[in-house]
Amino acid sequence: MASTFSTDLKLELMATGENAGTWGTKTNTNLNLIQQAISGFEQITISSGGTTALVMSNASISTARNMIIKFATVTLSGGTTVTIPDSIEKFYIFDCTAVTNPTNLTIKTASGTGFTPNASLIYAAYTDGTNLKEVSLDTLGGTIGTTQIADDAVTNDKVADDAVNTSQIVNDAVTASKLARKFTISTSSPSGGNDGDIWFKYS
Repeated sequence: MASTFSTDLKLELMATGENAGTWGTKTNTNLNLIQQAISGFEQITISSGGTTALVMSNASISTARNMIIKFATVTLSGGTTVTIPDSIEKFYIFDCTAVTNPTNLTIKTASGTGFTPNASLIYAAYTDGTNLKEVSLDTLGGTIGTTQIADDAVTNDKVADDAVNTSQIVNDAVTASKLARKFTISTSSPSGGNDGDIWFKYS
C-alpha cells in the first residue's frame, strides 16, 4: 500500500512496510512541514489587478502552508486577488501593512469566499475547508472590564461631540461630586418648576 497525504497540511502518511530505509528522511520532511504550518513566515509579492494563487503541495514546503503571509510593498490600483487552496482547514495571519489601497485586495479560497482588508493592518483569518473567514474584533466574544481600562485612557478628544446624550445616562449617574464647582445640583424646584426633577444651578 502506497503512502497517502493528509488533507490539511499535505503531510506524507507512510503505509506499513513502505519506504524502507527512508523513514528518517520522510519523517524529518513531515516535521519541517508542521513547523512551517505553525510558525512559518513568507513574504509574497502580488501585482495590482492580478491573481496570486498560494499553493499547498504534497510533502513539500509551500506558500499556503505558512502561518504568516506578509505582502511585499505594493500599491493596488485595481481589483487584486490572493487565493489559498480549497479543502484545507488552517489558521492564518496576513500582514497587509506594506499594501497601499488594501481595499482593492480580496483574500479568499480558490472557489469560495474571503474578506477584503479595510486598512493597511495585520489580519487573522481561518479556513473551514470552504471559505476564508476573517477574525475581526467585532466578532470576538468577551468583555473589557473597567479594571482593564487605565484611568487616563478616555480623554475628551476620544469622545465624539454627539456620543453622550441623555438616554445613555442613568437617572442617578450625575451627582454633585461629578460636576464642576461652578455648578450645583438640587431636587428643589425653582419658581415654575416641577418637584422631583433634578435642577442644575450655575454659581
